[in-house]
Order: sequence, then C-alpha cells, then structure tokens
Amino acid sequence: MSGHHHHHAAEGGDRRVLGAVLVNVLLTVAQIAGGIVSGSLSLIADAIHNLSDAMSLGIAFAARRIARRPSDRAMTFGYVRAEIVAALVNYTTLIVVGLYLVWEAVLRFLDPQPVEGWLVVVIAGVALAVDLATAALTWALSKESMNIRAAFLHNVADALGSIGVIVAGTLIILRDWQLVDPLVTLMIAAWILWQSFTEIGGVIRLLMLGTPAEIDLDELIGALRGVAGVAGLHHVHVWAIDERHTALEAHVVVADGTALGGEAVKQRIKALLAGRFGIAHTTLEIEQASQSCEGEDARLVGHRITGARG
Repeated sequence: MSGHHHHHAAEGGDRRVLGAVLVNVLLTVAQIAGGIVSGSLSLIADAIHNLSDAMSLGIAFAARRIARRPSDRAMTFGYVRAEIVAALVNYTTLIVVGLYLVWEAVLRFLDPQPVEGWLVVVIAGVALAVDLATAALTWALSKESMNIRAAFLHNVADALGSIGVIVAGTLIILRDWQLVDPLVTLMIAAWILWQSFTEIGGVIRLLMLGTPAEIDLDELIGALRGVAGVAGLHHVHVWAIDERHTALEAHVVVADGTALGGEAVKQRIKALLAGRFGIAHTTLEIEQASQSCEGEDARLVGHRITGARG
C-alpha cells in the first residue's frame, strides 16, 4: 500500500513540475516579445531567466522519472543520481546565463537605449504572478530534491527580478531614468550567479563521492573505534549515494580468535552507524589482527589511489 501511495505521490509531483514548465514557457514567450517591443533589456533578462527555469524544470522532470528506475546490471546503485546530474547541468547553465547578462548590461550602460516603461511594468506584473504560481507548484517538492529545490529558488529569484523590473519601469515612467534598466539587469544577473555558485558546490561534492557535509568524520571514526571488539580501523570510505542515502565501507580489525569471525562486532557497528549517523548501507571487511593489511601502507581514510597513470 505504501509503495502504491508513493507511486501516486510521485506522479502527482511530476504533474506539478510539468505544469510549472508549461507556465514558464508561455511567460518566456510573452516577456521576450514585450522586451523587444518596449526595448527593455531587463525584461528580456528576466525572460531568459524564466526560460532557464523552464529548461531546469524540464530537465528535473525527466530526471525525476529516470531516477525512479530500479537498479540493473548497468547501474547497480540504480538511477537515483540522475537528478544530481541534472542539477549540475542546470547550475552550470545558469552561471553562463548570468555572465551573459552582465556582459549585455555593461554594453547597455555604454550605449543606452530607450525603454517603453508602461509595457515593461504590465508584463513584469504578469510575470510576478506567474513566478509566484510556479513557486507554489514546486515548494513542497523542493524539500525532498536538490534539483527541484534549485528550481524553486530560481522562481523566488524570478519573482524578485520581476519586482526589480517593475521598479525600473516605474522609475523610467516617472523620472525617465533609462540607466535603471541595465542596473536592474545587473542585479538580476548578480542574484543568478550568487545563487548558482552557492548551490553548485554541494552538487559537485556529491558527484565527487565527498563525505556528506552533515557527517563529522572524526566523530564517526572515534565512535567506531569505541565499539567493543574493535582493535583497529582503516580504509574508511563515507559517501552519499544520493541526497537521502549515505554509504560506508571500512576494514575493521578484531583480535585473533574473536567469536564468529567478528560477526558480533560487525552487527554492533551497523547498529551504531544506523542509529547515530543515519548510515544504513554499510560494507565492512573484518580482519583478524594477525592477518590485517593495516601495516601494508594502509590509510585510515580512503585508499592510496592516484588519478594519473604512467
């Protein structure tokens, strides 16, 4: 029954993401058309960001469906990292978009162009409403997915960008401050870049099999060494399979003659890891002290692996 409920919840989430994609595509078309007619670079900048959101959500939609595929001989851990790969693609694209907008804004500062304020304000107002609606569609899903969380934050950024465009258009109407348009463009670009660089580090860390940030490795190793029956420890690896599952493998040295080949020690370690650190996927190699590889240039953390050959 729980699996059936999970399936329907996932399908419902997919529909919300797909709906958000369609809404953002329609908004992008309207904003680009309005930006061209009005001459507003900030409106086109906001449209490009909306397009990147639509693409981000489209990639997230595909990744969500791929991630639910079961493990097979080609992918023994399953396809759960599809969403992480999608997040890396999305953030990299956003960084390129942000840098492009900075370039365009600088050019507009050097060569100001007239902007039709009223059209900018009206279209940006519609964009703000759509941004808020899209954020509402993705808010619940953002709590469980790095990729959807990024899309949610993008829509919040879009909403702020739309507010900025409305302010710019209003100032152009009231004061004819044409330079406020590229200034708002720079602000939107800065938000995109700040957001992207803030989030991309966690994505790269996960893909590089880094130790999850929430786990204190020294504390974990100390706890393992304190387990009754553990005489030594080496080749410890801790990594995140995805956002919700962490794995550990290690060589555990037990005293010679330990009953059942250290099986009791292994079970105590597994219980500790699951209960205290939330690590349920563990691979432990038990070694007798007299046969341990600990003296063979063994490292406490990881193996001695080099990236270069020859």
